[in-house]
Amino acid sequence: MAGNPVGELVEYGTRRWLIVLGVMLATLLQVLDVTIVNVALPAIQGNMGANFDEGAWIVTGYIIAAVIVIPLTPWLQRLLGRRQYYVIAIAGFTITSVLCGMATTLGQLVFFRVLQGLCGGGLISTGQAIMRDTFPAKQLGLSQALTSIGAVIGPSIGPTLGGVLTDQLSWNWIFYINVVPGIVAAVICAMLLRNPQRSGRSSLDGIGLGLMAMGLGCLQYVLDEGERYDWLNDQNILITTILALSSLAAFVWWELRIRNPIVDVRILFSNRTLAVGSLLQMTLAFALFGGVVLAPQFQQNLLNFTATLSGESILTRALAIMVATPVTLILLSRFHVKPQVLLAVGFVIVAIANFNNAAVLTTNSAFVTFVFPLVLGGLGFGMLFVPLSVAVLGSVQGADTQKATSMLSLCQQLGGSISTATLVTLLDRRGALHLDVLAGNVNLASPAVQSALQHQAPLSQLAGIVVQQASTLAFADAFYVLGAVTLLLTPLVLLLRTKRALAAS
Repeated sequence: MAGNPVGELVEYGTRRWLIVLGVMLATLLQVLDVTIVNVALPAIQGNMGANFDEGAWIVTGYIIAAVIVIPLTPWLQRLLGRRQYYVIAIAGFTITSVLCGMATTLGQLVFFRVLQGLCGGGLISTGQAIMRDTFPAKQLGLSQALTSIGAVIGPSIGPTLGGVLTDQLSWNWIFYINVVPGIVAAVICAMLLRNPQRSGRSSLDGIGLGLMAMGLGCLQYVLDEGERYDWLNDQNILITTILALSSLAAFVWWELRIRNPIVDVRILFSNRTLAVGSLLQMTLAFALFGGVVLAPQFQQNLLNFTATLSGESILTRALAIMVATPVTLILLSRFHVKPQVLLAVGFVIVAIANFNNAAVLTTNSAFVTFVFPLVLGGLGFGMLFVPLSVAVLGSVQGADTQKATSMLSLCQQLGGSISTATLVTLLDRRGALHLDVLAGNVNLASPAVQSALQHQAPLSQLAGIVVQQASTLAFADAFYVLGAVTLLLTPLVLLLRTKRALAAS
């Protein structure tokens, strides 16, 4: 077996659970940071006198940096050692969090956010690999179930926590809150983690690094800024898209050609389970982050929900995920249900939940209206995280573990970005279409208009109702698209190859 046998890194007793605590804290920091900053953006922009386009770089800069560093993580670990890299990344994330909170200008904040993204990009994939090695092979499912907790809690509490900190204290505290967990995680990991045996050369592939940075950076920029500038109708977006596609194509060609690539893309061609699992991870992220984008926007903008109430709706789904995850683990380990079966059922349930969400949307919806689709969707998502991780990580050994977790992390980030870009565009285009159709039917011959005029309703109020109805229909369309994409890609689970032993892990 290439690399270090997993069993050599297995921990037991208090030492194991302290490592679990450190990894979960580090994972939570990274996932939480992405959503918590979005809530505070208006306050930051107002405080620093920045417009919307300038303020958006606080988020965009971080994501671009994180996307670039994720596939570099295996190489960085070969260079530094996994423990050293992980501790440096946690410490760097914590320090840059403080610097972000202390920033006094937009330029400083964007710069520190880029540094924070470079430090935080590899935290999730490295933590997932550490958890895989810390538990014995027969407990692979348990290790990945624990890993998923941070990934679930972060997006769920981020919007609510960000709103509370910004309203009650100041926007600076969305960064300062990272300090204590970051210190605890860094100390635990520095004291207790052990390094796997290093394999492969750590020579720098400068051409590959440059092509990857150019390709992924441009791709992320296009996804984040495309709708704002009307996609390919804007010359800058068109040029950036061409750069992204050509750079990524050249990067794959180069990495397949050289002996010591900085990113081993060959593993995607040699391991079908990893290739299919990466696509499924992107689908999962598309559906998960799509719901996080759509639900709060609809509830706060059209139903006038408070940020806290909107956050509680997301938390409802998170609680359902936390209930379904251990049940899924039991089905995998005790009843030997195949991961493919659980994944198929989970994706179908998520699709049904999105269809139901679309069906119940009205301008008079109350909190209770969303409870059933949120709980149903949470149960579906709870059936996805563990089986997917078990299937993919069960197909790799030794040094390939970090390559696999980095690929999954990259696909999760790209899936979320593609989801956001797609849904924002869809809301804009479908909203305009529905507005044209509804406005065309609003005339003096309409009984509803005549009734409103008889009750002396102002025309501005009628116009507001039409806009509100058009937006509601657009949100319903977006939920239908989420459900359709999830359902259409579900058959990919049939392409997964899993060993018999996976069912018992």
